[in-house]
Amino acid sequence: MNRLSKVCLQAILLSLLAACSGDNDETIEEAPLRPVRYMTVAPIEAGTMRTFSGLAKSGQESNLSFRVGGVIQSLPIEVGDQLKAGQLIAEIDPSQYQLEAQQAVANLSQAEATMRNAQANFERVKGLYENNNASRNDLDSARATAESSEAQVSAARKALELARLNVSYTRLKASEACGIADVLTELNENVSAGQTIVAVTCGDQLDVELAVPESMIALIKRDMNASVNFSAIPDKTFPAKVTEVGVASTTGATYPVTVALMENVEGLRSGLAAQVSFEFDMNGGETNYILPAVAVGEDVAGRYIFMVDSTQEKGVGQVRRQAVTTGNLTPKGLEIIEGVKEGDRVVIAGVNVVRDGFKVLID
Repeated sequence: MNRLSKVCLQAILLSLLAACSGDNDETIEEAPLRPVRYMTVAPIEAGTMRTFSGLAKSGQESNLSFRVGGVIQSLPIEVGDQLKAGQLIAEIDPSQYQLEAQQAVANLSQAEATMRNAQANFERVKGLYENNNASRNDLDSARATAESSEAQVSAARKALELARLNVSYTRLKASEACGIADVLTELNENVSAGQTIVAVTCGDQLDVELAVPESMIALIKRDMNASVNFSAIPDKTFPAKVTEVGVASTTGATYPVTVALMENVEGLRSGLAAQVSFEFDMNGGETNYILPAVAVGEDVAGRYIFMVDSTQEKGVGQVRRQAVTTGNLTPKGLEIIEGVKEGDRVVIAGVNVVRDGFKVLID
């Protein structure tokens, strides 16, 4: 290539470079600013409400059974019946137990006759012994026989008492005024001792039983106040007080807790679904901050939020990432222990599309 050709080529390259340089001098259009929603942080009281599901039950619920077995010959009750104290609930055939009581009477009579004979013999041998007409062995033997016969009479009397008790156990009666919640047997059925015959509810007091998770059970104490709502009576809240707190977990790592209603209302009955609410002081009475859970992100560096700082441009803010320490998740949101203060503006919508340093539109 000659010298003239090289000069021409250089001139062409310079003109192309100049053209490219002119294109770069043009202003590149910036992406539009994104609007975000934010909230201003305000302190709230540390007291936090927790609600648990439960079931209402009568303050006194019992499963009644016979102390002896037999065939049911009378069952004059039905579910829903209201019983008075002493009213008959069920009766089993007493024939066997009446015969046993009669036999116990006969055994007692025989034992008493044997005792009288032994005592008379002892008195006779005692007199002979005092006149040197009987040996000491004869006296000791007569005394032992008399004492043994007395013990047999005592045992026979106890057996008669037991037999008569068994006769009385064939009649199952209400110990106090109560209602029949369930009947678990039928007429002419052969039942065993201890087998549940009926379930009864006694008294007007209603309790609510609920299961509390292990993370919260330490906060619940006896005599602690609570409030109860029933789906059957949605417009009324009943005050209640904790009466029992379980010390051993049940299924699902939960602990049983019982609260007693402080008032009785017509229409409430055992088995109704209930919602029991407690207010806990989670942080010893100190103020706390709560943010919506969607406002808090998490990555390998930990949990964070995005704050919005003001800029010199009106209606424009700048996003700043802020690490936070979180507490418990409450019905109102997620507790923030460290990382925010009153008056901070925190992004609550659009957390996934903003980055540290972004400019955004704010109201």
